[in-house]
Amino acid sequence: MITAVNHPLRRRIYDYLLLYGSTQVTVLARALDSQVGSISHHLRMLERAGLVERARDPSGDRRTSWWAAKRRRLTWSVDDFADSSADALLAREAQRQGIRMQIARLQRWHRRSTDPAYADYDGSNSETTAWASPEELRDLSARILQTMREWQGSIDLEDGQERVPVFVFAHAFPTEP
Repeated sequence: MITAVNHPLRRRIYDYLLLYGSTQVTVLARALDSQVGSISHHLRMLERAGLVERARDPSGDRRTSWWAAKRRRLTWSVDDFADSSADALLAREAQRQGIRMQIARLQRWHRRSTDPAYADYDGSNSETTAWASPEELRDLSARILQTMREWQGSIDLEDGQERVPVFVFAHAFPTEP
């Protein structure tokens, strides 16, 4: 699962399906500026990993290919793969790739933030340094994830407010000053 979703295009496909719901392959290809064949290949990889699934065409036309996200959340730790050194190596590389993608998204936003179309949207930057035991750090991570899930569930997408997709990420880890 983690290696499947940490491919840049597959992650964009997955995120698109999370945000927009069931989508036709040709719409995905246009939205992500990719070829239909490439999108179809990556959808099959995501399907094998249990992250997406084929969806019914809302019009009933069986000639088109529609897909939807199967899982709503991605949470994992490199420690989950400690039983196998090969899996642990793949998990560490997937983690590095995921961090690179997070930083790239943040950098893209900073480049666009001077665009007048984004003037009403301000990014947030929260950080702190503190002391924590391993158990306290795990507790903090769980609390942050729970807060993010509660916030996500509290939004009424049918209330008529204008919204843009947002990306939220957090890392809590041992560090040095």
